[in-house]
Amino acid sequence: MSGRALALVWVLACGVWAVGCKTDALHSQPEAPPGPTTDLETPEGVDFSDVQMVERAEVDLVEQVARYRALYARYLRELKGYYERNGLVDKLAWAEHELDDLRHVKPYKYLLAAEVPAGDLSASESIAEADALFAEAQAIMKEGGHGTPALYYERKMKEALSKLKELIVTYPSSDKIAAAAYWCGYIHKEYFKGEELIALRWFERAWQWDADLELPARFEAAVVYDFRLHERAKALELYRAVLELEKSGKSNALFAADRIEQLTIEEQSYLAPQEEDQVPASAE
Repeated sequence: MSGRALALVWVLACGVWAVGCKTDALHSQPEAPPGPTTDLETPEGVDFSDVQMVERAEVDLVEQVARYRALYARYLRELKGYYERNGLVDKLAWAEHELDDLRHVKPYKYLLAAEVPAGDLSASESIAEADALFAEAQAIMKEGGHGTPALYYERKMKEALSKLKELIVTYPSSDKIAAAAYWCGYIHKEYFKGEELIALRWFERAWQWDADLELPARFEAAVVYDFRLHERAKALELYRAVLELEKSGKSNALFAADRIEQLTIEEQSYLAPQEEDQVPASAE
């Protein structure tokens, strides 16, 4: 066989190998739209002139990133719904693709304070749209395995968390924001490793936004301080608040009372400075 024939055989073999290894077509993923994957510049015809970027403090910038991230997800879902209602199959597939990609973006917590809205919001009015978002989030949590110990679907929990945060950002006066904050804290505490600090911030917002909230925000925060962070003084403070202020059920109250007694004894016997820790004069 001539060198030219051998070269032709080699080219054909490579082509067959390449086709055989490509499995994208076997998956029922919607076809992505042509063009660049992500456009990080301002789209043509969109006016962001009201977003002031000059010499803004870091906390303000991070706060805006968190806010617009939530709004981006919200409007993308609305766009998907529009295409679905109007039978625009291709564009619906693109919107679904973009939503799916968005769920895989890791939102870094640049500043803890900016990840959670300020404590001066008030859960004051009934808003139907907020109620619907809250119900969706609860349903997604259930789909994700909430209530089944050790078995849960992390992606569903992230989706529920996104809905809850969207509710708070979009409807900050809703009477559901405190409950949404509680469940944000619960999701961070139970389903995402190492996120105790942000869970605590959300629990705090829950009782700040609604002092009469009938969910155990203070109790959950006390448990985090007690068993995960081992900050017993803070845990004691919150267990006492559970007994004085929280309507979180008899079992929580009994547990809080027991831990107050135990931690108080430990504080007196182990945590307080001990005289015997000092070097005896005879040993000098």
